[in-house]
Amino acid sequence: MNTHAPDAAFDGGDLDCGNGLLLLIRKHIDPLRPGQTLEVRSREPSVETDLPAWARLTGNRLLHVTRDGASLRFLIEKGGAKLEPLPALPASAPPVPPRAEVTEVRPLSVMGVGSWPRPAWLVRALHERLAGRLGEAEFEQYADDAVRLAVSAQERAGVDVVTDGEQRRDNYASFVAARLANCQLVPVTDLLPYVSNPDSFAEELKALDVPAERFRHPAVFGPLARNGALTGSELPFARSVSPKPVKVALPGPYLLTRTMWLDCVSDKAYATREALAADVVRVLREEAEHLLAGGAALVQFDEPVLTEVVFARPGGDRKFMCGALGERREPADELKFARELLQAVLKGLPRERTAIHVCRGNWSRDESVALSGPYTPLVPLFAELPVGTYVLELATPRAGELAPLAALPREARIGVGVVNQKLDRVEPIEEVLARAEAAAREFGPERVLLNPDCGFATFADNPVASASVAEAKLRAIAEAARVLRARYGFAP
Repeated sequence: MNTHAPDAAFDGGDLDCGNGLLLLIRKHIDPLRPGQTLEVRSREPSVETDLPAWARLTGNRLLHVTRDGASLRFLIEKGGAKLEPLPALPASAPPVPPRAEVTEVRPLSVMGVGSWPRPAWLVRALHERLAGRLGEAEFEQYADDAVRLAVSAQERAGVDVVTDGEQRRDNYASFVAARLANCQLVPVTDLLPYVSNPDSFAEELKALDVPAERFRHPAVFGPLARNGALTGSELPFARSVSPKPVKVALPGPYLLTRTMWLDCVSDKAYATREALAADVVRVLREEAEHLLAGGAALVQFDEPVLTEVVFARPGGDRKFMCGALGERREPADELKFARELLQAVLKGLPRERTAIHVCRGNWSRDESVALSGPYTPLVPLFAELPVGTYVLELATPRAGELAPLAALPREARIGVGVVNQKLDRVEPIEEVLARAEAAAREFGPERVLLNPDCGFATFADNPVASASVAEAKLRAIAEAARVLRARYGFAP
């Protein structure tokens, strides 16, 4: 028996593993270093069986269990490799002089979808911050330097609109949990007790190409509210380091609702999924208005899970789809729900500065595990949204043809995916130009924007491209865009 005092301890009372105990364990074990110990006290009999299974799954070690009357005491040693020191903080950049606003997004503009591969030292800093071992101010210094690298690479490639590469985010959607009241980020492995088929879901997580315990998921414990800007300093810092228009991506309201609604967790804070959705809409509208007021050229709402609704087979063939664990209802009901949420978020916002992004999954480089199907079943929903730009996956054969998109509103622009971000192969300019030319003929060149199919690093731990490949792909798009602008008489 270990006779040393634990490094941390708490009493879980009568909670079981499927009713909040694992989330409390995560709150106490995250700040510990590998090899340190946590004592958990519990009066719930089922924990004696469930906790050892959790420890095995998450790579922690259950050292021993003792009983004191009706109370159990579990001593857990935190697993993981010894953490090396973070590199020295980058030197502070000199102040950037004020500049005039640049918000116009011209026809045939080139831009990334959102994310950019993060340096290894930034990924380490992200995990240290999430675990509570690195302060916010110190993390921001590392992130600032990473943003400078990401923006510089995009500018070298010749883009017309930059993003900050989502360098401050652990992934494209769950990052908001860190800036919401009554929301906690926990490793997805801690949520296995809340899904209907844990064994099947555990197998599905293997498609992530990254240890599932490194992927964190938001869990809701009370009414949601913004604790300051969800995107923090992303927009003002990106605008300070580039003269180009800046796009900021946000998780869409349907995605966030599907992500956050979990039986036995969120239903303790919200009576229904619709009640949670109302607060998600309010929070996202507040953020969008904040970003537009701050000079964002485009505010993009990411809704990849829409394709899971229409392309996943009935009967439980639910794909992981970038973090949405919540069970879906019938497709017609889900599409109606998604349409109402998106309309509520977008209502009254300037169309020319809003966008929606849809793809078929970007959590793995393996094309065979992603969904497949044309946009046909989603076009009616798209057409009812008060949005100015559709940023769409179109380079991969899984996305089907351009023709179904001809039914989209004539006043809307189409961000056409002309390279596949999952492939190491950098598409030749002729190939990129052919795709862009086909879109210009279909929609009219004045309506076309050019982009990769999706982000280059949706998940911080699992980029689907290296920074060098990402830059080369954007350069190919930019060179094709120059040819197309000249061909159609647009200014260079």
